[in-house]
Amino acid sequence: MKIILINGSPRKDSNTELALNEVAKGLNEEGIETELISLKNDVKGCMACGACTKLGKCVIDDVVNEVAEKLKGADGIVVGSPTYYASTNGTVISFLDRLFYSASYDLSMKVGATVCVARRAGTDTNFDVINKYFTISNMVVVGSQYWNNVFGRLPGEAKQDEEGMQTMRHLGKNMAFIVKCINDGKEKYKINFNEDHKMTNFIK
Repeated sequence: MKIILINGSPRKDSNTELALNEVAKGLNEEGIETELISLKNDVKGCMACGACTKLGKCVIDDVVNEVAEKLKGADGIVVGSPTYYASTNGTVISFLDRLFYSASYDLSMKVGATVCVARRAGTDTNFDVINKYFTISNMVVVGSQYWNNVFGRLPGEAKQDEEGMQTMRHLGKNMAFIVKCINDGKEKYKINFNEDHKMTNFIK
């Protein structure tokens, strides 16, 4: 069992990376393999070209396709983002737009979690933005003892947020438990989505 962790901060040794490492600690303690991938700042936005519907992957061959291939065989994903202007880092949004639009496989029953880092405020919106990618994809969203937030401005300050760090470790353990439950239940409790996907357009 494996979880992919996405670091959306462009900073080296960032507070976002510290928070994700605490999540990984909780996962690893429960026997779940983890892999941390840093986006840096080199992710282009979606061009709405539609090529992915034919290629089965994004036409821009970068970290998005790399993660898509890894996520296909993984049990879930944790997305960490610093909070800029009370919302998600633009690089993370570009990454998620392309990843979730171009992925050619079913994400149902994979687990997803959001980790938000801020100096002071704006994490609620950040949290909401990222979780929408999971909830539109039949994924299971994982929470913790508090909202998945860590606070800190300068590199390393997140370590001083004891509640935030504990929340991250609990998040990892919760995710490990849910992944194990899903894997145990896949054979016994099969979900049959036997309806064609209905699409409603508001303008004809």
